[in-house]
Amino acid sequence: MTDRPTLLLLPGLLCDARLWRDQVAAFAPAWRCVVADLAHDDNLPAMAGRALSAAGDAQGIAVAGLSMGGYVALEIMRQAPGRVGRLALMDTSARPDTEEQSRRRRALLALSESGMFRGVTPRLLPTLLAPRHLATALGAEVTAMAERVGRTAFHRQQRAILKRPDSRPDLARIAVPTLVVVGEHDALTPPHLAEEIAAGIPGATLARIPEAGHLPTMEEPDAVITAMRDWLRA
Repeated sequence: MTDRPTLLLLPGLLCDARLWRDQVAAFAPAWRCVVADLAHDDNLPAMAGRALSAAGDAQGIAVAGLSMGGYVALEIMRQAPGRVGRLALMDTSARPDTEEQSRRRRALLALSESGMFRGVTPRLLPTLLAPRHLATALGAEVTAMAERVGRTAFHRQQRAILKRPDSRPDLARIAVPTLVVVGEHDALTPPHLAEEIAAGIPGATLARIPEAGHLPTMEEPDAVITAMRDWLRA
């Protein structure tokens, strides 16, 4: 057993613990860092339940989710708000998919189901990273991460995302210290969506990360750590 508080970290689509590597290294001395495995379920309620189980019987959990992980974090707030002491929503949206977004997801699913899963990440990479990071080793790390998660999990995750609800009506009921983070160059969930979330949650703090796209925890880890450190002290 440990008397350290629990920091529950929720990865995004095609992401694993690498997404949070630097944040875990920064906070593990003071926090019990748990990175949830979101590769096994095809709906958000099941993902949220699995993540809560991974946290054990901890109360007052600090929950941080990026992209799909943000959808799961909002589902945790619906399922077990009393267990959450702090909430961080990064590069995510409270809205359901538009028709165009759903169409693109289904096209990627079809591509993957046709046996071309390796074609998914090159198509997604320019939307995941800020331009300055595309030609660096980080692109290879993101690609390797997606390969580790794999095609079957990708199918489950996309189905879960396609079925997600509109979380905007839930925002005003969130009553814990909340941090909203967004990369300035995020093409998938642009800053205006983060602004919408921050405006909807009473007392929320918005942190915009320069030179980052959709994966600021990997692209600009120190800036994210700084924002999270203030949040964890709240």
